[in-house]
Parts: sequence; C-alpha cells; structure tokens
Amino acid sequence: MSMVLPEPAERERLLADEIAGKFPDARGRFGPYGGRYVPETLIPALDRLEAGIRQHLHARDYQAQLNAELASWVGRPTALSFAPRLSAAWGARIWLKREDLAHTGAHKINNALGQALLAQRLGAKRIVAETGAGQHGVASAAACARLGLPCTVYMGAIDMERQAPNVGRMRLLGAKVVPVTGGDQTLRAAIDEALRDWVSDPSGTFYLLGSAVGPHPYPYLVRELQAIIGREARAQFLADQGALPDAVFACVGGGSNAIGMFHAFVPDRAVRIIGVEAGGRGTGLGENAASLSYGRPGVLQGCYSLLLQDEDGQIQETDSISAGLDYPGVGPEHALLLAAGRVQYESAGDDEALEALQECARLEGILPALETAHAFHGVRRWARANPGGRAILCLSGRGDKDMPTLQRTVLA
Repeated sequence: MSMVLPEPAERERLLADEIAGKFPDARGRFGPYGGRYVPETLIPALDRLEAGIRQHLHARDYQAQLNAELASWVGRPTALSFAPRLSAAWGARIWLKREDLAHTGAHKINNALGQALLAQRLGAKRIVAETGAGQHGVASAAACARLGLPCTVYMGAIDMERQAPNVGRMRLLGAKVVPVTGGDQTLRAAIDEALRDWVSDPSGTFYLLGSAVGPHPYPYLVRELQAIIGREARAQFLADQGALPDAVFACVGGGSNAIGMFHAFVPDRAVRIIGVEAGGRGTGLGENAASLSYGRPGVLQGCYSLLLQDEDGQIQETDSISAGLDYPGVGPEHALLLAAGRVQYESAGDDEALEALQECARLEGILPALETAHAFHGVRRWARANPGGRAILCLSGRGDKDMPTLQRTVLA
C-alpha cells in the first residue's frame, strides 16, 4: 500500500470525529482529504450550492417531496434478498441489497433525483452531468425528464462504445449525449468536459455530479443522498435477523454506492466494512483502477484524495473491464475511512469479477453489473474465510448495460 497510515491514536481520533458527524468540516475536509480546488469562476457556484444544501436538503418540504418521489417513482425501499444458492456454494449467508431494482437499474437514481430537485429549487435552467458506465447518465436523464429540465450528459468515447445500450436510453429520455474524444476518453475525461461546461455558465447551469468525488460540497451531498441504501439495509437486516451482519460489502470506484451502503454501519464497530476496487489486469500503474490500494495523495478535479499517479504527480490512465470503476481517484470520505482503519479496501481483477458475475447469474437468477461483480468476488473471498458468517452486499446495479462486453468475453 502506497499510503502511510496514521498512528493508532490519530486513527481513533479520526474515526471518533467521523462517527460524531464532524466531517466534512467548515473547509469541506474529511480529515486531511477533500476540500475545494477549483477555478475562481466556480467558487460562487459552489457557495450557492452549499447555501442551497443548508437551506433545503434537510428541510421538511424538500424531504417530503424527495421521499414521495423515491417511494412512488424510484421504488424505494429496495428489497433485501437472501441469496440461498450463493450462500450454499460459498459457505456463508449472503443477503443482497437490491439497488438493481431501483428505477433505471442502479443506485444512481437516488442521487440524480435528489440533486435535480435541489437544482430546481435553486433556479437552474439546465443540467449537465458526466457518466462512465452510463447509469448516472441514464438516472440524470430520467430525473430531468421527470422534472422538465434540459439535460446534457458528457461521456467518454470509449465508454459510449462499451455501454451502447445506456447511450440509447439517455437519448430516448431526452438527454443530449456529448462524446468526449480527448484525454483517456473515459470517466475522467467526461468529468473534465462537464466542469468546462459548468465554468462557462455557473449561474444558469447545475452540475449534477454522479459520485462522491469533486470539490466540496459534492462528496457530502452525494453521501447524504445515497445514505438511504445503508439505512434501509441496516433496518431490514435487523428486522429479519434480530442482529447486525458480520460484514457489509460494496464495489468502489468514485465511491457513491459504497459510501451510501457503509455510512449507516460506520458506528457499528463489530461490523466489518469491506470495499472492493477494480484490480483490472495487474498491480502496476495503468493496469488497474484501485486508488485506495495503490494510490497516493494528490489533487484531481477539485478534490484532495488518493490518486493513481506516478512519482512526478502525473495522473495515470486506468484499466478495468467495468466502465463505472475506471477512474484514477476516489471520494475523500473513503480515503478518510481507510486512514481511520474503519474500512478495509481490497481489489478484484477483471477475470475474478467476470467469474463472480457468472456465478451470481447461474445460481441466483440475477445478472449484476460488472461494477458490482467486483464486490461479489470480495464476498466470496470473505465467505470462504468466515464460514457461517452473515454479510450484506450492495448490489449496486443490473448488468443489462454490460451485455456488449459480456458478449465479447464470457459468451464469445
């Protein structure tokens, strides 16, 4: 691991402050991570967003509108499904938090809807968003269609090719999809273009950021909107089992489904929390997208966090079969949770993820997204070391979007 962990006393202090809700602090920091590193032209827009969050996010009328839409349109609460055949095969008892059953097929709708409602209250005239796997783009397009807001989605040209079904869905939902042909032509390049668009009109445009990354207050906002996943899962498991699980799992790219799943369990110190990153095809720079496993601190797209960079601080291209995890950084709260020793982060390679995906499909009748398949491998690895244990996995999305990739790999 490239990151040097703090001394035990400092780790305990960081964790205590996290549990006490002291992060992000007034500077938008999660301990040493986070903050706001953006052009001066964006500071007023970020200040307006921060003020809007303080005014609306936890206000009774906003929460009532959001919760009504989550229930009647998104389909919350999503199910917590026991996986009997995977449990029998792996030797532990596994439950799946079914974000794949949410409207548009993934957890992304929780954040997209919440931010679109906030944008509407702040008087935004149009929405811009970025997407990698396409699920955030689809969710943003759907939320904007629901609220009557114009939507432009930036997407890397490579991702448009490997996630073609989602490109079509976005366009059918009324969004303009702009291919990004510069840079690495994946998620990082798409975020760069969305930021450029926002800079050109920061007062009339609302940037609907899809993951728990970027400048403050986005990591906090996305966390708050996705935390419903863990709150529901914790309550559902307690109601069903009368106790907490031994472990919870989620895949980690930028980290929105994972922070949404983990946040409710952070104070439950007896519950192990394990995030699974994209190990790609190897451990070297450029061979994976595992920032928490191999990254070093630095600044990327407005935020100080752990990044995949060389010794000169140059951000490296990443490699993963999953478009949604193919990003060289990670949300600052995940970097904090690693530093505090509360969450264990590991990786799964492309082949391991594909194998776990096939096992889930054949044993449970569920086709998970390639992103989620990484978490399935992590659960399988944990189950073999903890026979009889009980774990919840955040099934962050369904795998329909990945059929072109699966046709070329496992079905070829």
